[in-house]
Amino acid sequence: MSQGVYISKRVAVVTVTVTALALLSVIAMVIYHRVRTEECPPSLLPTVVTPASVPTKPLANIWLPGNLVPESYRIYLQTPLHTRDIGVHNQNLNFSGNSTVKFLCVEATDRIVIHSRDLSVTVKGVRDGHGRAVPVKGFQQQNDTDTIQIELSDTLRVGRMYYLTTEFEGVYHNSSGMFMRGYKENGTEERYVVASHMEPTDARRVFPCFDEPAMKAVFTVTIIHRKGTIALSNMAQKDQVEKEIDGEAWLITEFYPTVKMSTYLIAFVVSNFEYKETNYGRYTLKTWARPEAIAGGFVNYAHSIAGDIIDFFEDYCGIEYPLNKIDQIAVPKLKVGGMENWGLIVYEEETFLYDARLSTTLHKELLASVVAHELAHQWFGNLVTMSWWNEVWLKEGFSTFLSYLALDKVEPTWNTKDLIVVHEIQGMLHLDSEDVFHPLSLGEEDIQSVSDITDLYGSIVYNKGAAVLRMLADLLSMSVFEKGVQSYLKAFQYKTAYSEDLWIHFQKAVNDSGGHIAVAEIMTTWTDQSGYPVVTINTKSGEVSQKHFLLHQESEYNLTWQVPIKLMKSGSGDIKFDLLTVLGPVSKPLYRADANEWILANINQTGYYRVNYDPENWEKLLQQLETDYRKIPVITRGQLIDDAFSLARAKHVNITLALRTTKYLLNDTEYIPWSSALTNLQYVVSMFDRSEVYGPVKAYLRKLIGPLYDHFESVTMNSTIPDSHSAQYTHNYAVKFACASDLPKCRKMAISLFDRWRKDPTTNPIHTNLKLTVYCSAIAAGGEEEWDFAWEMFQKARVMLEKHWLRLALACTKDVWILNRYLEYSLDTDKISSEDCVSTINAVAKNVVGQPLAWNFVRSRWSDISQKSQETISQDELIEGVTERFSTTFELEQLWMFHEEHLNDLSVSGKRALTDALERTQKNIKWVTENKRTVLEWFRREVSQESNS
Repeated sequence: MSQGVYISKRVAVVTVTVTALALLSVIAMVIYHRVRTEECPPSLLPTVVTPASVPTKPLANIWLPGNLVPESYRIYLQTPLHTRDIGVHNQNLNFSGNSTVKFLCVEATDRIVIHSRDLSVTVKGVRDGHGRAVPVKGFQQQNDTDTIQIELSDTLRVGRMYYLTTEFEGVYHNSSGMFMRGYKENGTEERYVVASHMEPTDARRVFPCFDEPAMKAVFTVTIIHRKGTIALSNMAQKDQVEKEIDGEAWLITEFYPTVKMSTYLIAFVVSNFEYKETNYGRYTLKTWARPEAIAGGFVNYAHSIAGDIIDFFEDYCGIEYPLNKIDQIAVPKLKVGGMENWGLIVYEEETFLYDARLSTTLHKELLASVVAHELAHQWFGNLVTMSWWNEVWLKEGFSTFLSYLALDKVEPTWNTKDLIVVHEIQGMLHLDSEDVFHPLSLGEEDIQSVSDITDLYGSIVYNKGAAVLRMLADLLSMSVFEKGVQSYLKAFQYKTAYSEDLWIHFQKAVNDSGGHIAVAEIMTTWTDQSGYPVVTINTKSGEVSQKHFLLHQESEYNLTWQVPIKLMKSGSGDIKFDLLTVLGPVSKPLYRADANEWILANINQTGYYRVNYDPENWEKLLQQLETDYRKIPVITRGQLIDDAFSLARAKHVNITLALRTTKYLLNDTEYIPWSSALTNLQYVVSMFDRSEVYGPVKAYLRKLIGPLYDHFESVTMNSTIPDSHSAQYTHNYAVKFACASDLPKCRKMAISLFDRWRKDPTTNPIHTNLKLTVYCSAIAAGGEEEWDFAWEMFQKARVMLEKHWLRLALACTKDVWILNRYLEYSLDTDKISSEDCVSTINAVAKNVVGQPLAWNFVRSRWSDISQKSQETISQDELIEGVTERFSTTFELEQLWMFHEEHLNDLSVSGKRALTDALERTQKNIKWVTENKRTVLEWFRREVSQESNS
């Protein structure tokens, strides 16, 4: 599953306006299927005893007892929703069905415990393998464990097969289980699509099941849907018949049995979509979307790269894709970038659709990375699954890391294997230094609730998982790593595995290659412990040591990692290797430098840690950057900047050292070091853009970014872009920060292009890559006329990406009254969709003028905000967005007041976000207090030196 990994890089795509519908009140009605499983005919089922007759026996935890193991399911599912608009009161927002699960008894029991949540369930009966009924005394729903407990009159015997048949009815949810999405076809006609999202624990919201990843089984699915619609599931269609039910024409579509797999991978879609198809011989690829998206060619890129990506993974994993078909489908307003259901991958439409004329470089790469990520899951997660959710990184970390290798093969000019450093790893290093994150591998006992499982889906399992695997691949060599992967997958295909199993197979690959690396001994220090170390090298004494790195060292953790260190010295291209296994300090000649020699460690940032040096070595590295920066590898230049700023925030070095690492950028045009620098400088800006410090800061930024803007000025003025993929990123940065720091020629360019568009709205002269920056700059420099024009274009825009840019840019105005009006618009669903409410308010908060307005608006309108559905308003994102800049005692006091007034109005995630905001504000206050004078003096000195020269 892709989350925002993708969340932070999320962009919109070309489509017609998508109208999201809130779920309306559901009219309870039961639709019984006319079709029944042959294995369990109704005549064999006993009368069901009332559920209330079973006493409550709550389970000790959320695990199923494990005494029953499913082998197969036969599922019938009826979805009566019309995909065309027939009037909301004529729509039936329920689904219903029946299921028979065949299971093996491995421990004698007189009780069946099976998962079910938000379903109205009738237990129709239990029978043994010979068709004999097992009397049911009663059953009861256990809400605290999402289970139904069925009490039997007889004891099930070890080693025998049994069948449980249930009928059920449920409702469509907003984003999980079975859900519906509304959209407009051709911009006007209301349409609906029904889809499913089961990960991690929502299969139980669709049918009663043994909903744990290790409980793999074979699923035979039949979907009953309205005539004129198309049904899809994991496997290819086996049969379809038309049948009249209750006087209406229905289609009954049966699919072939699945391979053995986990419940979270089951998928269903009912729509009137169309598809693009390619037959690859062993399997057929179909890519589905709304008819106009297919006709417009908006799925062509995603469709074209999928086959090549599958080829890569088949070769890399040594195992062919095991199914005979794979469907990709774009669904509007999915909550994640994609979901890897075996054979039926569901993607978020805005991410998935691509128009070469209008989509950005970032969007194209995001789309490709999401497709690669979900296809990687067909092996990592689908074929081999983690035994329990505590090790979900085994699938998410692998899919994140290997998606970059796949893209490097499919799009070799992008150089994505290096971009992983700034897109995944550097941000993760910052987050993982906050002392709030769990280790990659938790103990099974650490997962005590469903919310504990969903909370795991974050940066740790995706980004840190990828970073640690990248470090291991570099340590072992890519060829040995690949052999270990193949051995692991072949040994556990269609099964589940633990981290220990992975290390065993990597160790086998190491041994077979004649190596002597103790894989498990090294890697468990990275997977079983939180955080990461800072390695400190004294190049005068040759001493090296490690310590748990935290931005705010409030307590000591005596943690030790086995740290692989790649090291180089000036004047030599040779890279040396050392494994630091103790806290130290220990003295080694390898770390000692001569008087005119510098040492550089963690080359290309392959290790997941930071590096600090003695002041003399830092000085030599800074001099090298300013005299000939090319002597230092490009990734390592970015790493030096990122490490220096984090070390400064943790008080390991002075803030002026970190700021000095950016000075050499006057000459560098590479994306990675610029990304590292501007990301870190953005924190400085956000802390001081409301104080006297900001004037010198902005002047320094203009000085720094000016040469980079000049480097790209010709392509900017000609509304073109550089040929190089990474240069396109750098170009975007150059224009964005030049305009943000009020570089006159950038502001003039933006105003000129925007005015040309205003004079001829039918022809937009602004290149797609720069639209958001140009719109924002022009609106910020303009007034009511510019804002009203952009608002008109926003309302008229049929392309989602264009609407996205304009909506964010409208928050850039400096007019307070317009910003206040725009905030009011954010709660008006006739003007701003519910899904875009939070991001619109947060966009205003990012504007230094709008930040206090957004905060006051949230406080004054909290009752309206909190009354909105929790499925459309994300309280945690809202609270984080409007408080991100807080760095004064007054703002801290306001936060405490808000905490006291609204604690009971907050969701669980909202409470957590508010706690985080309080802690972050206190840390920001402390940092500003300690660094304000030093920062002000440094920037004044740098700016005055330019003036004097």
